[in-house]
Amino acid sequence: MTIAPPDIVDLLTGTAPGSPIALLRDERPETKRNAQGSYDALFSPQVAGDVTAVERFAVAAYLAELHRDTRLVEHYDGELRRALAEAGESGDLADIVAAEAERAAATGPFGHYGPAGLTGENTDGLRARTGADVRERIGDRLAAALDHTHLLVFRPREADERSLDALLAAGWSVTDIVTLSQLISFLAFQARVVAGLSVLATTATADSVSTTPIGQ
Repeated sequence: MTIAPPDIVDLLTGTAPGSPIALLRDERPETKRNAQGSYDALFSPQVAGDVTAVERFAVAAYLAELHRDTRLVEHYDGELRRALAEAGESGDLADIVAAEAERAAATGPFGHYGPAGLTGENTDGLRARTGADVRERIGDRLAAALDHTHLLVFRPREADERSLDALLAAGWSVTDIVTLSQLISFLAFQARVVAGLSVLATTATADSVSTTPIGQ
């Protein structure tokens, strides 16, 4: 008998079957199903391509740290360490990723717009880039992915052709970049859903939970 894996959002939020939040999510079964399907497709793809499980979970662990959500951090750090063990590697990479995320922590979004008419909305902030010592330890490819993740989280207005060229130069193919972009986008979505449901869970009762759709 095949046992279905736990729903990742329920797992991250500690949502129990039959609870007010579970009932709320059940109001939108397609949204719930699509969120789980996206997670499965990104982290357990039928065709993995050239983006390894270690790279996927390293990006996820880094982004979780940037969002400062302990539930996401615990989950993705654990998954990264599991992927490293399965690949026969030590957990050093997980420690490096966590340290880099702590060093790159910021409050955003911020950045500069390219079009002249929008320059009045420019704001300054940290432009994190992995140092040469870290690049030597984790490789140019993963270092570039972490830099790109920080860019999309905090400075999305600066994402342009040059940022994609940096990934290409580090060994990411066009197909790989699409996968990376989907991964970062999904993780940002997931972080917001988990945060929103967690806030609701602290105040919800069976009689007072709003039926406002969450995570659409």
